[in-house]
Amino acid sequence: MDKFQNKYRIPSARAEWHGYDGGTYFVTICTAGKKHMFGEVVNARMMLSCIGRMAYENIADVSTHYPYAEIPLFVVMPNHIHAIVIINGDKTPYDRKNPIAPIIETRHATSLRRTSSEQIKESMKRVAYMQGWLSVVIGGLKSAITKYARQNGIPFAWQARFHDRIIRCQDEMNRIADYIENNVYNWDTDELNEQYI
Repeated sequence: MDKFQNKYRIPSARAEWHGYDGGTYFVTICTAGKKHMFGEVVNARMMLSCIGRMAYENIADVSTHYPYAEIPLFVVMPNHIHAIVIINGDKTPYDRKNPIAPIIETRHATSLRRTSSEQIKESMKRVAYMQGWLSVVIGGLKSAITKYARQNGIPFAWQARFHDRIIRCQDEMNRIADYIENNVYNWDTDELNEQYI
């Protein structure tokens, strides 16, 4: 296992047998501390805050930024987002797991010596290229929403990771779709419905 920030041993939550460069996934993304940032459920209706509306718009528009991704069904809740994400492996630009995938060089033409921060940047870019396209899409959504919050002076943060489940069959897809569609209605009994002040 790798150490996170040289402190904690965190095992990968990803299926080792799956590349995440194509497939259908049930994804849950939570705010840091499950803090209610996206709005509130009132009378079985989700009333979106400004950052909740921004999240909704970014998710609805995901294919514009990521032509290989589609999110046909999602719900923005007070402190989390559920979504069905489809990654079309035939449309992805290249195989992110392939060692010959393009690597962005950080070398300066005028200097052969590279600082440790340049080496770290290059190392991080190589790590980024090893993640699957699902992580690219979710990371991009999280980044856009975080940027909006910062630009508007909204104190906001995400949980470090997101949860995903590979959807393997139509019955599973139907159960997940039903869960997403009824998430607002069932908010009072949802395990993610925790009040933080």
